[in-house]
Amino acid sequence: MPHRQLSRLTLYGDSISGNCQKPKWTADFLGVPYDWVEVDILKGGTQTEEFLTVNPAGQVPVARWPDGRSLPQSNAIMLYIAEEAGSDLIPEDRFKRAKMMSWLFWEQYSHETAIAVRRFQKHYLKKSDDEIDPNLMAKGRRALGVMELQLTFTDWMVGDQMTLADIALVAYTRVAHEGGFDLSDFPAVERWVSRTEAALGIPHAREVAA
Repeated sequence: MPHRQLSRLTLYGDSISGNCQKPKWTADFLGVPYDWVEVDILKGGTQTEEFLTVNPAGQVPVARWPDGRSLPQSNAIMLYIAEEAGSDLIPEDRFKRAKMMSWLFWEQYSHETAIAVRRFQKHYLKKSDDEIDPNLMAKGRRALGVMELQLTFTDWMVGDQMTLADIALVAYTRVAHEGGFDLSDFPAVERWVSRTEAALGIPHAREVAA
């Protein structure tokens, strides 16, 4: 629960997007009130004149507050919500906080760029494996290997409790199978996915698909 009372916000996002789920899960976990506005990426919802007044960059997620402020980018929204709530999803120790931030940057540049991209192409654009850049599989498996190494020694990505790094990374890792990645090759990651889903109170991704 948040340590401070927060004003209700509006979250614009597409439910199929892990990036859009990240701030939603953070708000749910912290009990932060919000209204969800579904924006269909596949039908061009981010390019409509109405949406472009919310975010001229034409991207989701976006958070908007009653006073007119708006904030794009999933990790920035998560960070702001958690900071405003006074949540321990952000470590108090400055080095652990820096480690959390390093995972957030890594997620955007080294994880999502392979795992999320391959998932989108295979699962939503229905491309065959032959039509997808083979480097995406290799890069994605390297990213999962980095996580496996960390999670072999710790239950969470940073220290001994869940942080924003776990929420950020679980979003696309839990649905990596939709991109053709086999998480059984990464048992520590598999256990961590289940642990994080349970902590957030969200169903296991494979159960949702079934």
